Amino acid sequence: MRLPDEPESKPQVNIVPLVDVVFAVLAFFILSSLYFTQSEGLPINLPSAVTGEPQAARKVNLTISAEGEIFLGDQFVPSDQLLNAVQTLIPAGQTGLVVIRADAQVPHGQVVTVMDTLRRLRGVQLAIATQPAQP
Repeated sequence: MRLPDEPESKPQVNIVPLVDVVFAVLAFFILSSLYFTQSEGLPINLPSAVTGEPQAARKVNLTISAEGEIFLGDQFVPSDQLLNAVQTLIPAGQTGLVVIRADAQVPHGQVVTVMDTLRRLRGVQLAIATQPAQP
């Protein structure tokens, strides 16, 4: 007894697993590159300084935008609640560095007001962020 010949199916290339692997590798590189970039907070234009020094202490980033809004990290903080917000980030009896990242367009008086407010806290050291001067 002879069985009928079955037509041979043509070989197929299934690219779905290949696409999954490519997207997994792409996602890995995107996520790992986020850790290589230094995220200091909101994008602002820092003033330049030749004598600026990097700070290595435990720090809290305080940003003053060009519009005069104050942010701790990326969260908006009203100026009347600034003292309490910083106090929660730096426990009593410990030393903490508050880096003030003020936009170049912010009036000097507002930066001084913020600094004066923060100097009321014990153990808080203040620093002003700048960008390296261009030669």
